[in-house]
Amino acid sequence: MMKSPSRPRAVMTACYGLAGVVNALWGAALPTVDARLSLSPGRLGTTLMAVAVGGLCAMPAAGRLADRYTGSRLLLAAGPAAPLALLGPAVAGSFAALLPAAALLGVLFGTLNMALSVQAVAVERALGRPIMSALHGTWTLGAVVGGGAVSWTLHAGVDVRALTAAGAPLLAIALCVIAAKSAPLATPAPAAPRGRIVTKSTRERSSLAKRSKPAAALGLGLVGAAAFVTEGAATDWSGVHATRVLGASAATGSLVYTAFFTAMTLVRFAGDALRARLGAAAALATGGYVASGGYGLVLVSGALPGAVSAKVACALTGWVLAGIGMAVVWPVVLSTLGTAGRSAAFLSTVTTISYGGGLVGPALIGTLAQALSLPLALTVPAALAVVVALAAPRLLAAALPDRSGTALGRSAPAT
Repeated sequence: MMKSPSRPRAVMTACYGLAGVVNALWGAALPTVDARLSLSPGRLGTTLMAVAVGGLCAMPAAGRLADRYTGSRLLLAAGPAAPLALLGPAVAGSFAALLPAAALLGVLFGTLNMALSVQAVAVERALGRPIMSALHGTWTLGAVVGGGAVSWTLHAGVDVRALTAAGAPLLAIALCVIAAKSAPLATPAPAAPRGRIVTKSTRERSSLAKRSKPAAALGLGLVGAAAFVTEGAATDWSGVHATRVLGASAATGSLVYTAFFTAMTLVRFAGDALRARLGAAAALATGGYVASGGYGLVLVSGALPGAVSAKVACALTGWVLAGIGMAVVWPVVLSTLGTAGRSAAFLSTVTTISYGGGLVGPALIGTLAQALSLPLALTVPAALAVVVALAAPRLLAAALPDRSGTALGRSAPAT
């Protein structure tokens, strides 16, 4: 029993917000790294692949550590380390030096994300009411603040590396202090029914649950992966698209990134109420359709006639719609897992698959951009947004076949 349920939520809110700032100091500054080191789309894609490989290698191990030591302890270890890893890419003077720094950044980003997910599920289950979308809204708010700081620094003519050098240690200290206050909550699987009577139907349901677990993890993981690829495309390529394809300045490219996360933030703060009103399946479908329309505008922006400002305005509108659409997808999936009482091990599997898509996707886009073009490469996240709209509700239903609860339908009132 929790004596002060508001404190764990406040701690997680602060951690998510600071993690968003950390992410922004990497994502929003990518156009400046690209310009400073004269990276080609292929080399930029390779850099993002290094981040992806680091994250994918770290996540399974991080999930096992969280299962054994709880998410709060993992958060205390990864929280301060992740922002300090930003210093590596900031001081890298060549592509060869950038790659290992990016790989280490991926390892610590992956560990931090796993710690946040496991601890957030534990806190939501302990509170007994949905908070997942609001937590992710705080993350995107942090990303907006961080992206705004990068954009302001560039507009002021200051080297963004100075911002990283000052901000990374401060973020590390803040995350260390706040994560130390996180409650060591466990995320156990649902308790077995009391009593010793085991009927045939009980054995059949138990057998079905065991057989469906890998498929359930894969299905939900693919939904999350599709969402993260579309989100990651905005994080890592929206600014580059504005500068390389549309001819905008680096400062404008960072502004596009910030606009995407601003839209996502506003929707995520309303996401828990939206899920309660529409139900998880309808929320996923609606988000996928809105994001699909947004990516359509991004894809046509480069072909528009006229001034650069008109092209940027079209792309900016598209990225905003993509942010609105993708805002609720991962919070709904993660919250559904908590509602269903899934274990930390199951959560780790789904999270690894999902974040794996978000890590590999942007790197794949870079490879396709090198071989074809960036606009053609962005058809991948556009298509995945359509997949989310059409397939996510069915995959969610298949992964959680018990439709009598709140996982797929409207959320029950908080008790």
